[in-house]
Amino acid sequence: MDAFRTSTDVLFILLGAIMILAMHAGFAFLELGTVRKKNQVNALVKILTDFAVSTLAYYFIGYSVAYGVSLLGPVQTLTAASGYGLVKFFFLVTFAAAIPAIISGGIAERAKFHPQTAATFLLVGLVYPFFEGMIWNNNYGLQDWLKASFGATFHDFAGSVVVHAVGGWIALAAVLHLGARRGRYSKEGRIAAHPPSSIPFLALGAWILIVGWFGFNVMSAQKIEGISGLVAMNSLMAMVGGTLVATFMGKNDPGFIHNGPLAGLVAVCAGSDIMHPLGALVVGGIAGCMFVYLFTVTQNKWKIDDVLGVWPLHGLCGAWGGIAAGIFGSEALGGMGGVSILSQLIGTALGVAIAFAGGWIVYGLLKKTVGIRLSDEEEFNGADLSIHQISASPERETNW
Repeated sequence: MDAFRTSTDVLFILLGAIMILAMHAGFAFLELGTVRKKNQVNALVKILTDFAVSTLAYYFIGYSVAYGVSLLGPVQTLTAASGYGLVKFFFLVTFAAAIPAIISGGIAERAKFHPQTAATFLLVGLVYPFFEGMIWNNNYGLQDWLKASFGATFHDFAGSVVVHAVGGWIALAAVLHLGARRGRYSKEGRIAAHPPSSIPFLALGAWILIVGWFGFNVMSAQKIEGISGLVAMNSLMAMVGGTLVATFMGKNDPGFIHNGPLAGLVAVCAGSDIMHPLGALVVGGIAGCMFVYLFTVTQNKWKIDDVLGVWPLHGLCGAWGGIAAGIFGSEALGGMGGVSILSQLIGTALGVAIAFAGGWIVYGLLKKTVGIRLSDEEEFNGADLSIHQISASPERETNW
């Protein structure tokens, strides 16, 4: 029975890893559908390349930084317990690779290609696992201190803060270093709209992410004995809440409608295992409202050219999710309890600070050394032709 249980755990977490791996196709198509046609190829290439770079960075550096585990030992050791440690790495690297996938949407259409892969290596190898280890492996005694001081550790079951807020706040630092796209804002204060190139592709990306998210959240239990239907139900309710509120607030705009469920899912990650489904519905609805409002303010008032709105979606809704776990996870609001609002506030603020500082340093160094932005001519021609020498839909064929 022990061997069967171990093998079942391996299969359980492997299926979760595969579902989250599929989510990266969602990131790619969400970006592809949002950017202009001359940048569609670049959107696809960035996500796949960043995943590959993330895997190497996490294998050789990041996994050890977060968990103190090396995967460089003999294969006989690595395959213990039916190779559970190996599929656990696979599962966690799909989380880690979400960091550059999130950033990619913010810096789209004007970022250089190889400096971004260098940033990916540094962020996934050092910045992300530093905070990940503090929260999910109790590195540096932070969780012990929070429990001793406020009665509970910082609760982030599936990464509202550890993954999403961290990715979103790093993206903000990158966007601020890059500056707005050419022609986006005029000196006279006018705003040039860049409408999505393909609503069908944008919607496809959103749907792939929605489906994969149930692996992201439910499989965060990491072992079959920890599986909970509550996590699935809460994910569903938060997704629905985010969708409906974004539909209403966004005045039927398809871009808002398809990002609304993602906002709800980002926010529910942290407390999906302890909230009541009605609480998850409210958390998701608030996140949908936040995204529509803050995306509009960010783009039009603050003039921060975050192409996909990844800072509002992941950075701010992720931070809301960390705080919401302390509110709606409490017994007073129908939750399971065992959370402290002060621990949630401190953990969330710490994640935001580490992410923004880390992102600011990494992109600042790259900006000063190798440069992170395409030239005006390259940006005008589009990243597809400038970087990859091909467009998504060539208008003619050769006359062989």
